Amino acid sequence: MMLKGKNALVTGARGGIGRAICARLIKEGATVIATDLTPNGSYEKQEEDGAIFLSMDVTSEESVKSAYKEVLKIMDSLNILVNAAGIEIEKTIEDTTLEEWNRSFAVNVTGTFLASKYGLPLLRKAVEKGTNSSVINFGSYDGFIADPSLAAYCATKGAVHALTRAMACDHGPEGIRVNAICPGYIDTPMLSSFFSGEGSGGGGKTINQLEQAIRDVHPIRNYGTPEDIANLVNWLASDEARYASGQLWVMDGGLSAQVQQMKI
Repeated sequence: MMLKGKNALVTGARGGIGRAICARLIKEGATVIATDLTPNGSYEKQEEDGAIFLSMDVTSEESVKSAYKEVLKIMDSLNILVNAAGIEIEKTIEDTTLEEWNRSFAVNVTGTFLASKYGLPLLRKAVEKGTNSSVINFGSYDGFIADPSLAAYCATKGAVHALTRAMACDHGPEGIRVNAICPGYIDTPMLSSFFSGEGSGGGGKTINQLEQAIRDVHPIRNYGTPEDIANLVNWLASDEARYASGQLWVMDGGLSAQVQQMKI
């Protein structure tokens, strides 16, 4: 087990990717605290995975501070922080309200900032105890290039990319590594929502109707699963990745390597 004896906290832990991350970290021996707005998150029914659930609103400083007080009752240090909380708004800037714009930044960027800011003391304690600490943020391939009608989302992910590099430079000397994973199309409730929306270019079709088109646009002719992302999180959190920091790890099946992409 690659993470035996390590402590982890995952935000957005009850979404599609968050659940897979928690399950993988637990499988590798970590003690995992899963934080989200509700125990069910993106799913109607809660699935038990062995994680300890704590309610946390990453957009609220008081909520984040309160959650970390509860964390301290469970563990005295933190080896792994995964900032997986995120939302997506499918609109151009012309159609996006200021409230929607601010909400996108509050969850995707400020949430990463707050969870990291108040997690740093616990991450430092892990280093002081002689173990490694790793922060894993969530960017997106949409932080490099753009899908149509995802203006606010693209802007927030570009901000997370820059924040990740800054954090890696600031806290690397303390023994805290910071990286970002940048997924492409991943089979999650967020993806299903995107492809059933008017802004997706899918004409309101369901994910099932567009499944083959999604595969065909990728060089490897497939899209990703939450488990694919969890595999990379596991490696970045482990001691095997001790020299990996300040990087943006794109995981998109080769999608962004193409000169031109099909619009679906």
